[in-house]
This record gives sequence, C-alpha cells and structure tokens, in this order.
Amino acid sequence: MPHYLTDEELKRVKEGQKAAPRTPIPTRMISNGEFSPLPQSPRQQQFEARINEIGDREAKRHGMTRRGFFGSAAGLAAAFVAMNDVFGPVFDVQTAEAKSPEMADARAARLAGQFVFDDQTHFVHDGFAQEGLLGLGLFAADHWNKALDKEQMTLAYYKFENYIRQIFLASDTKVALLSGAPFDDPSWWMLPNEQIRDTVDLVNRFAGSRRMLGHFVVTPRQKGWMEGVDKAIEELHPASWKLYTVGDPLSAATQYPYRLDDEALMYPFYEKAVKAGINTMCIHKGLMPADYETSWKDVWKYNTHWDIAKAAKDWPQMNFVIYHSCLRPFLESPDAVMAHFEKTGEIEWATDLARLPAEHGLTNVYPELGTSFANSATANPRFAAALLGTLVKGFGPDRIMWGTDSVFYGSPQWQIEALRRIEIPEDMQKKHGFAPLGAADGLVKSAILGLNGARLYGMDMKLANTPFQEDHFVAIRQEYEERGGIRDNAVYGYIA
Repeated sequence: MPHYLTDEELKRVKEGQKAAPRTPIPTRMISNGEFSPLPQSPRQQQFEARINEIGDREAKRHGMTRRGFFGSAAGLAAAFVAMNDVFGPVFDVQTAEAKSPEMADARAARLAGQFVFDDQTHFVHDGFAQEGLLGLGLFAADHWNKALDKEQMTLAYYKFENYIRQIFLASDTKVALLSGAPFDDPSWWMLPNEQIRDTVDLVNRFAGSRRMLGHFVVTPRQKGWMEGVDKAIEELHPASWKLYTVGDPLSAATQYPYRLDDEALMYPFYEKAVKAGINTMCIHKGLMPADYETSWKDVWKYNTHWDIAKAAKDWPQMNFVIYHSCLRPFLESPDAVMAHFEKTGEIEWATDLARLPAEHGLTNVYPELGTSFANSATANPRFAAALLGTLVKGFGPDRIMWGTDSVFYGSPQWQIEALRRIEIPEDMQKKHGFAPLGAADGLVKSAILGLNGARLYGMDMKLANTPFQEDHFVAIRQEYEERGGIRDNAVYGYIA
C-alpha cells in the first residue's frame, strides 16, 4: 500500500489486517498510510478490555461465538456501550441493544434504507488475505452477471470483489465515489484513472443503477498533465477531480507541490473543468507523518488551508471539497489534543478551515470527514464531537461531506453507526455554541451521510431510493446474508 511512512517508521507499525483485533470498532488508531499512527492509549486499552468482556458475556448468553456476536448489530451496539463506559456518554445507545439481538436488528433494519453517499473509497492494498473472497466474484459471474469473464479476472478484480463485499454488502452505503492518488513515479499509482473509469462502468452496468462514481486524479506540473485533463473531458467523463496539492503523497522529496490559487498553473485547468461541466474539486489536505515539519521541510505547508480561500473566491462556480477536513494528524496523545481544544476552542488546521466561510463569504467549500472522523471517534469520541461541532458551526450541516477512506478501515458500517449515534455533549454545546446533531435519521445526520453528496453530484433524490431497492446489489446482499455473511471487522491499514 502506498504510504508516507519511512522505512524507520514502518518498523514501528504492523498491518492492521494481521495484527488489529477484530472488534466492531477499532481499539487502536488505524493509519491509511498517510500519517503516523499513535500507539494504543490507556483508554483505548480499557475500551478493548471492556468490549471483550461484554462480547464474551453476551456471546455466551446467546449461544454464539464472540466473533459471530461482534459481527452482528447487537455486537456493534455493544461496542458503543463500551465506548460510553470508558470515554463518557457521547454515543446514543441503550444497553438493551447489546443484550437483545432482536432490538438491535430492528434498529438496523429501520435505518438500513437511509441514503449513504461515501465520497472517498479505495481498493485495498495488494497484501490483504484474499482467500474466501474470490468465490464471491466467481459466484457473481455464474449467477448475477454473465458478462464477467472468470478467465480474465486479475488481481484488480480480486481487490474489487472485497471492495464490493465491504462497501455494499457489509454496510449501508448506497453510492460510493472511487478515488485514487498521484505519485511522481507512475508505477506507484494504486489505480490508474482509466481503471477507475472501467470500474465505475462495470459496477453500474452490473447493478443496473448509479451505485458508483469516479474521480480523475490530476497531476499539475507533471509533464503532459493538461493533455491528461483533455483526455478525461473527452473520453473518461469523471464525476469530479482529485487533487493532492502536496504533490506526491509518498515522498517528501516530491518535485510537484502546487497551490490551488496559482493563477498561471491552475486557473486554465479550472476554466476547462467548468466549461466541461465537471466543476467539483476534491483536494487532499491534512494528515502528515509525525515529523512532517522536519522531514517534509516547507512542502508540508501545501497540505494546509493556505491556498483555499482565494481559489474558491475567484471560482464561485466551482465546488472545493476538502478531504479529511484539513485536520492535522494526532502528534500527541488524544487526551492532550482534547485538552487543547477544551482550553482554546481550536482544532489545529481544521479550525482554520472552518473559519473560511465567515472570513471570506465562501459558500462553495465543503469539508469532508474521511479518516479524520474515524480516528477521532476511536481515539477520543469527545474530540470527534468537537470536530463535528466546529465544522457544522463554520459551514452549516448542508456542506459537510461523508467519506470513510474505506476499505482501509474495512467495512465502513462502524463509521456510519458512529455518526448516527454521536451527539455533542451538552456542556460542549453551551461552552462553544454548538448545535445538537440530532437523531440518526434526522435532518443534520441525513444531510451529512448522503443528501449533501447527492446534491453536489446531481443525483435526483426523489428517485434515489427506488433503484437501490430493486437493483442487482439488493439480490447480492440478500444472498450474502442468507449464506451467513457478517462483518468480519477486519481493517487493512497500519497500527502502531
């Protein structure tokens, strides 16, 4: 898996799939490779012990294995009970949900139809264990999509099958945006732009509905990059563009950092994009290794908010989606980061982003939650609440985009449930002027989980739910569940 981490840093991490315990919610910080994960905190250790204690007790009471219980709706509810026991009451969950599978299943069924638009998803890295997943692809070829050529299945198809399983079968995600990343050396590309386009077409043709959208990753300053943009507009027709202003996310020695507000470099590209009607820019910001100030010298500044305001103001007809909400990575203990917020009301880098609408009158900037919410929720749920409160206060609930960075984190269902259940504590609401987030299917959370993405990408929400109740993925999911499919709670990133 491509990563920021140096060889020395890699000695201090392990692959999550092999080393992370398969609890319903991760008990350690998971890195997608774009930042250095912190070691398990004392309270995360307490959470791990508590969820295992509840899991052993309830699994035995219901005649299940602990792994089977953890893969159920009741097991996921139990994880939030354990989180509240350790971190304080941040998640809306009843102890009865963990004790009563019927109650948990009823809640899950009630929310299963909620429209969830995940605007940041990826295929997993090459090293994940694929045994047991390949059969799903072969079964699909035999039963649901005769156009799939079993003889032509490559490693990309194998990745694809696990992606389908985790995103569409083991979660409530309805639509996913497939993304990629640029590198100075093209051989490092996880998924070339052409393959993103092919995957989108395959999934939507197979599903019989618009289940997937795709990015085109642009590489400003690299040779031939504008010719690539022309090809995208003429042949590939992406839903939006993906930009890494830091240049190469793999190397501090990257030769291609750039600013969004570079008029000579970027504005001709924006003009072409707007003329083509592809006017959404998804920009990676935030998330760096722990030693970014020394190892990345001045390049790290390209991952901050410093170039957003002018570009967004000069191009009001475009949308600027800021991936990871520009959040600086945890460089110290989560409790210390939370203490800094409690004292100052500031979240490093993310608060700078949240000020842009008020300071510059911007209405075309959208913070996105991929990785930032996942790690905040597991490291310190109060901090996750503070992050959400800061973003909602700065942008309003109708401009926050849902993303999970899956499948680095396995099935995104635990993240969906964390957003559904989280509430900003009353003391934090009063002190910082935050509004409550409300019910799992209320206006705020429904907007964040899906409606904002649907609006931004031009989906007709009056018709959105009907195809997803009738397309081929519904049959796949039903078959998957009938065959005993449960969340495996695996993660594919790095742990310390």
